[in-house]
Amino acid sequence: MATTPTKDYYSLLGIKKTATADEVRKAFRKLARKHHPDVNPGDKKAEERFKEISEANDVLSDEKKRKVYDALGYYSDQIDPATAEAAARGGYGGFSGTGQAGGSTRQSGGGRGPIDFGGFDFSDYAAGQGEPAGSASGSSWGGFRDIFSSVFSKEQQRQQGPQPGTDLEYSVTVDFWTAIRGGVVRLQVTRQEVCPTCKGKPSGGGGTCAECQGTGQVTQMGGRMKFKIECPQCGGTGKQTHECATCGGEGTVSRTETVETRIKPGTRDGQRIRLAGKGNAGINGGSAGDLYLTIKISSHPVFIRSGDDIQVQIPVTVPEATLGAKIEVPTIDGRAQLKIPPGTQSGQKLRMRGKGVPSAVHEGVRGDEIVTVEVVVPQLRDERSKEILREFAKLNPEDPRQATFDGV
Repeated sequence: MATTPTKDYYSLLGIKKTATADEVRKAFRKLARKHHPDVNPGDKKAEERFKEISEANDVLSDEKKRKVYDALGYYSDQIDPATAEAAARGGYGGFSGTGQAGGSTRQSGGGRGPIDFGGFDFSDYAAGQGEPAGSASGSSWGGFRDIFSSVFSKEQQRQQGPQPGTDLEYSVTVDFWTAIRGGVVRLQVTRQEVCPTCKGKPSGGGGTCAECQGTGQVTQMGGRMKFKIECPQCGGTGKQTHECATCGGEGTVSRTETVETRIKPGTRDGQRIRLAGKGNAGINGGSAGDLYLTIKISSHPVFIRSGDDIQVQIPVTVPEATLGAKIEVPTIDGRAQLKIPPGTQSGQKLRMRGKGVPSAVHEGVRGDEIVTVEVVVPQLRDERSKEILREFAKLNPEDPRQATFDGV
């Protein structure tokens, strides 16, 4: 991923440069809920805004990427984090060097001790070439390059401070009645847990480091140059270190477990439930991430749920629709009486207030049941019934299609 240096990720998320990882995560979640495309269908500005805050979160929530961004003012996945950090300090690893050409010395801050260049003349290097003019394969430049490559590699591998765990997203299907009445849902979740052996601290210290004899630095040669660099064995601590055999230095191990949570009556389809601390574990004492459950509600053969309303289609006879009647209809609470007004047409909707789903947000509030009437035309099997209908037609000669033709 590459970005331009004009984007201020901190401003995009509305946070300070000193914001913690937890503050970055909270700021992103708040903005994501507001600008998510699902919440703003068809809104191109909201979609673009969501992309920008997602990009900002991707960089600022990752410690290595954030170091690159803070050092250079932009982020690219082509930049080595150690190189960016060294550049921010004013040099590679804070070295000092003396060039023969002028005899001057340049010292950058935040270094790990001086590097003795042994009188090597950097004026031998061709400007803009990155290697000495006329150098061949296997020259001192190769040693120079290899040593700094090693330094940067070790810089990336050094033990960091507390690292927060990442969030997890799972989708769980809930029974129609469980979503309405509330209940317990269970699902299998695979998550990273704190290593039981090292307790989330994958590297530990012991006695004096045998490699550097406790100094934290070792000397390496590169052609005609001599370098003092951070000891790769102890990471500059001077202490003997070891890597946890159980987690391989990760600080966490993978585990699948059954997670239970209670959902409220009236939980809706697509609702997200947050289980704090149930995501992946952090390392070095970092806080655990969260687990987010997206609810999917199974269908019902009779009832159709729409938010907190229940929809149901009910057949009625011609006499009931024509003359009016009181009929029984199913609701989520059992049978209930519904009045069919005289002259009810097929497809007409009748509302039964308070017969819907209890709201999971507003206590004491319920939705309605919407009954769609379907007039059922009888199949006549006897002449007497047919004769009655013929007589009915004579007494009621209105043409129901006349209004349609008048409109034409």
